[in-house]
Amino acid sequence: MTVAVTNFNGVAFLDACLDAVATLRGEVAEVLVIDNASTDESVELIRRHPSAPRLVQLDSNDGPCPARNRALVEADTRWVLQIDSDVIVRPETLEQLWPETAGSQVAAIQPRAVLASDPAVVHYDGGRMHYVGVMCLDHLLERVDGEAGPPEDVGAVISMALLVERHALLEAGGYDEAFFILFEDHDLSYRLRARGWRLRRVPRATVLHREGTVGISYRPGAPAYPERRAFLHARNRAYLVLKNYSWSTLLLTLPGRTVYALVWLAFSIRRGVFLAYLKGRLDLLRLLPRALRLRRRLGSHRVVGDRELLIADDLTFSPVITRRALEARLETGINGTLRVLWRIVRGLVPGRGPLESGRLDSTS
Repeated sequence: MTVAVTNFNGVAFLDACLDAVATLRGEVAEVLVIDNASTDESVELIRRHPSAPRLVQLDSNDGPCPARNRALVEADTRWVLQIDSDVIVRPETLEQLWPETAGSQVAAIQPRAVLASDPAVVHYDGGRMHYVGVMCLDHLLERVDGEAGPPEDVGAVISMALLVERHALLEAGGYDEAFFILFEDHDLSYRLRARGWRLRRVPRATVLHREGTVGISYRPGAPAYPERRAFLHARNRAYLVLKNYSWSTLLLTLPGRTVYALVWLAFSIRRGVFLAYLKGRLDLLRLLPRALRLRRRLGSHRVVGDRELLIADDLTFSPVITRRALEARLETGINGTLRVLWRIVRGLVPGRGPLESGRLDSTS
């Protein structure tokens, strides 16, 4: 098994991250650090770290996706534990995740990420893919008491800490580098599951997650919603939907997605990030040819349809964002509206892909 650390200007985190990796119990063939053209002292720190990881330096910082893809190419092992440099693994993390690699058609296994500042609070625990094109996150910033549940299948995983089957990811096209960051793990989860792969999570395997990406992450105490995040959200959600959903699903879910788009438009105006939101929507035009090309590629390999992949659970609204009483009531109404619209169209949404249909027809 290979451990691959993705880093950009993470000098404040790297020592703790690499120290923790060195304590992992289990068979680790190699530790890689893929550096995204850091401008701080990260490279010097990596070179002098006593664990002597293999350093691969990229020429530019194009987000974590190219670095994660490079790690998949560089690794010689079937399984790769990919972590960001602001993640601290525990010695038992690999031992807790590894049994899930024996499962049939498992492509990715996620530990539970908790806040390093308060390990009793969950940051990321996987989630489900809402048909409007966002992830419904499980236990976001919740204080979870009691014993963690057993390993289980999950609808979508978060890419800042994942044990992945490298061949499955490479065959699916890896991480889509056009996202830069945000929604890239949602997109990967969708494509893997559409191809028939399973995603697993192991709640008792916990890793510590530190500060996150400056200018993009939104954590407790943040003074304002980041403009860069608003730009990426506006562009990447629409890009994800366009490149992955079947044409029938795009048409049938248009009313619900329009409701969500109007909600996000109002949010961007209220939070003072409308211009960033508008720029993101316009930048989608640049990605249209790529989206159409990639949707054709996925269509030729799909075995699971949108009816099985998508859900209409309550949307995840970050508890960090303070909402007035009226906004809370509107949130309830929005969730109810989106559920009703999904119930109306769900039976018409494609339930299996062309390959699965062909297999069923050939054996009947």
